[in-house]
Amino acid sequence: MELTINGKNINITDALKDYVREKFEKIIKHNGHIMNIKVILSVTKNPSVKKNSTAEVNCFLSGSIIKIKEDAETMYAAIDLLSDRLDRQVRETKEKLIKKNKSSAESIRTSSLESEEIIEEETSRESEEIPEEVIKIELE
Repeated sequence: MELTINGKNINITDALKDYVREKFEKIIKHNGHIMNIKVILSVTKNPSVKKNSTAEVNCFLSGSIIKIKEDAETMYAAIDLLSDRLDRQVRETKEKLIKKNKSSAESIRTSSLESEEIIEEETSRESEEIPEEVIKIELE
């Protein structure tokens, strides 16, 4: 897994690098299918813009790409928002893959065996419910 950190209009300090690594290592633990993460940190130097710090991420999973962009007043806040959102997206993607694999893993053979077991259970229940002696009553 490769983590790349780039900056636009900002010097990437060691503290920022460590903070980004710390946040994204937690996400990597959730999903082993992450191949590459590219983080771009940028600052807008316009004084009229309140949320001037932007953090973007491109996360390359096996089979999909997740792109997220977050703005905040400070760079650390933008990184926090970005990592939380990416964590949610990675979990959702992982859950979708698990659901897809479970549904495609069921073969005809296993589904037919399960249906035969259900039929056997139903017939055994029906045979238990029918009494051995049948009594006929005529209604007038």
